[in-house]
Amino acid sequence: MSSVGREKSLAHEICIIGAGPAGLVAARALGARGLEYTHYERNSGVGGVWDIDAPGTPMYESAHFISSRTVSGFSGFEMPEDYPDYPNHRQILAYLRDFADHHGLTERIRFNTAVERLAADGGSWRVTLADGTVEEYGAVIVCPGVQWDPLEVGVPGYTGEVRHSVTYRSADEFRGRRVLVVGGGNSGCDIACDAARTAEAVSISMRRGYWFIPKHVFGVPSDVVGGKGSFLPKRVERALLQPFLRLLVGDVSRLGFQKPDHKLFETHPIMNDQLLHHVRHGDVTPRRGIRSADGMTITFTDGSSADFDVVLLATGYRHSVPFAQELFGDPQHPDDLYLNSFSTRHSGLCAVGFVETNSGAYQLLDRQAHIVAGYLDERSRGSDVAARFEERIRTDRPDLTSGLKFDTSPRHKGYVDSDAFVAHLDAVAAEFGWQRAGERAGERTR
Repeated sequence: MSSVGREKSLAHEICIIGAGPAGLVAARALGARGLEYTHYERNSGVGGVWDIDAPGTPMYESAHFISSRTVSGFSGFEMPEDYPDYPNHRQILAYLRDFADHHGLTERIRFNTAVERLAADGGSWRVTLADGTVEEYGAVIVCPGVQWDPLEVGVPGYTGEVRHSVTYRSADEFRGRRVLVVGGGNSGCDIACDAARTAEAVSISMRRGYWFIPKHVFGVPSDVVGGKGSFLPKRVERALLQPFLRLLVGDVSRLGFQKPDHKLFETHPIMNDQLLHHVRHGDVTPRRGIRSADGMTITFTDGSSADFDVVLLATGYRHSVPFAQELFGDPQHPDDLYLNSFSTRHSGLCAVGFVETNSGAYQLLDRQAHIVAGYLDERSRGSDVAARFEERIRTDRPDLTSGLKFDTSPRHKGYVDSDAFVAHLDAVAAEFGWQRAGERAGERTR
């Protein structure tokens, strides 16, 4: 590494920032094309949020994958067959580190090296590291992860303990306490189920109703079963699935949940069987949104109230880029990114991982990474193909909704339908000849 404060020019190389899942597939894709790159990771190992020992990670002991292993592996490198349908966080971390080792990525990563600042400098990019070193690159792929910057809300008038789910690790933290979990995301539901085992009393507050999707249908992971219907138009698929879910799950309003105020697929569904189990057994009490608080007492929008010792905010995260927020716009979700991957305002600025969708993410990250690598390969050679794709970045604004009307909440800013996203990425890859690494001749599988 260059000395502190001294600028080092690597103007023909590519810089990757972050060695979580997105950064790893980006590195694999660049390496498959023989492109030179430098890879930075602020923590001491591979894995991003899946490393429960990494400072600031939102990971907790009971966390499991929401999508099943069958549909979640990277191309050419499936998850081990002896993994359960829904692997736990330690298995996912082991898979990511195995992936990095298998592809020779680990030894190329500069660990314990944080990026403090990213700035455009004419036709190149200046990367300032935490030790003051400044290095210059021809292009940058930003992969910082999307669950590091907690979105917190206040509870005015409440005098008990308030904390965000990013601080949560295990159910022992709630032993003997009266707990209110705020939020209808999958983490909030998981944590409420954890608390049901140790807390004196547990409630979960949701401002609206959600669609519940069981993790298994007829003994098969639900995303495997659901994937078989992906060839159908979304309105037809939804027309078939909504009554099926009502039959399979039952009327959740009978349990105290609100009925969904939207159609299936218009918000992120709840993938959690255990929450319904705990509610049916009286271990967790569903609550409406918070209206007000006075001391330890919280009153909900239906007029009910209860006392709580701790409020845990499972209210999500911003997709922020703290070292270059002005380049990406809205900290809630980066804007002006073509295919969620290419800056429409800054040439050579790419990203992998900024995807909110209604499916597992890993195969989408994989596709993003290979299109980014294909473009950067053409760009490094100054080809006509690169110029043609840059015109596409400036002008193409595809509809990635499949006709769905996504909710207007912050979580759904930039939300895409997985089927539409995959179809468009695959069409672009086919048009420009940018195959994924696992599809190339000679690629080894596990």
